[in-house]
Amino acid sequence: MTDISTEFAGLKLKNPIIAGSCGLTGSIEHIKEIEKAGAGAVVLKSIFEEEITNEYEKILEEAQADNRHEVDLDYFDYKIKQDNLANYIALIKDAKDAVSIPVIASINCVSTHEWSFFAKKIEEAGADALELNIFIAPSDTSKTSVEKEEVYFKIINEITSKINIPVIVKMSYYFTNLGGMIKKISETKIKGLVLFNRFFSPDININTNKIIPVNIFSTPDELPTSLRWIAISGNNASCDLAASTGVHNGEGLIKQILAGADAVQIVSTMYKNGIGIIKEMLSDLENYMKEKNYEKISYFQGLMSHKHTHNPALYERVQFMRYFSAKDII
Repeated sequence: MTDISTEFAGLKLKNPIIAGSCGLTGSIEHIKEIEKAGAGAVVLKSIFEEEITNEYEKILEEAQADNRHEVDLDYFDYKIKQDNLANYIALIKDAKDAVSIPVIASINCVSTHEWSFFAKKIEEAGADALELNIFIAPSDTSKTSVEKEEVYFKIINEITSKINIPVIVKMSYYFTNLGGMIKKISETKIKGLVLFNRFFSPDININTNKIIPVNIFSTPDELPTSLRWIAISGNNASCDLAASTGVHNGEGLIKQILAGADAVQIVSTMYKNGIGIIKEMLSDLENYMKEKNYEKISYFQGLMSHKHTHNPALYERVQFMRYFSAKDII
C-alpha cells in the first residue's frame, strides 16, 4: 500500500502538499475546500506588519492635523494592534474548529517590531505552527548586507524564545551568500524553512505612467530556482525544507521531493486551476510511486539531490557556460 504521509517542521502530514498563505486561506469556506481536496496542511493568510504600520501612519497624519495629544496617538496605536490581532485570532480559532489538518499561522514581517507579543497570542489561539515570512528589502542602500541579515536572526530568536509551537521561516533568495544564509537560519531554533517567498513584480503602464503589478501568479517555469536550492541545501540544512513557487502540478511536486523537499507549498495553481488541483496532484504522486514501487515518500526523497545525483555540477551555475557559450549558440 502506498504511504504518502510525511513530516515537516515537527508536524505529521497525511501528504506533502501545504496550501500556502494567500487570500483563499483567509476564508474558512475555502479552507474547508482545501482540506476536502486533500491538502496535508494549510497556512493561514498572513497578518502583515506593513498593513498595521500603514494604518497607524494614516491615523497619525490625521491626528497631527487635528492637533491631538500624544496620549491619543498611543491609544490609536494600541487599538489598531488589538483589532488586527483579534481578527487574526478569530481566524485561527475558526480554522481549527473547521478542519482537522494542521493550521499554520503566518506573520509577514519586515522588522523586529513587537511580534513576540503577537506570536504568543497566536500560540494561545491554538495554531499548530507559526510561519515567519521575513523580507528585508535589498533596495535599502543605507544598511549593509550584514545589518539586514541580523534582522532575520533578531526576529527568529525573539519569536522562538517566546513560544513552544514549531516556528517556520519563509525566506527569499536575495542574499549575497544564499547557501550560507540558508544554513545559518536552519541552525537556529526554527523547525522548518520554506524556499522561497514570492514578491510583487512591478511593470509600467506607458499610457498612464503608473506602476502596475505583473506576473501576479507564478508559472511552472519558476520551479528551477527553488528546485536548485532544495537540492543543494538538503545536505547542509539543520531543519526540514519545503519548496515554494512554481509547483503547479503533480510533476512539479514529484520533482521537489526527488530534490529533497519534505513538503511543498502551493498557491498560484489553486487560483489558476481551482482548489481541486490538489486532488489531481496527489493522484499523480500515488501513481508515480506505484509505478516506481516506492511504498513510502522516504524511499525516493532526495534521490536526485546535490549529494546523491551522479553529477552534482548540474546544480551549479557553471553549467550556464556549457549551454550558452558562443560556440554552442545556433
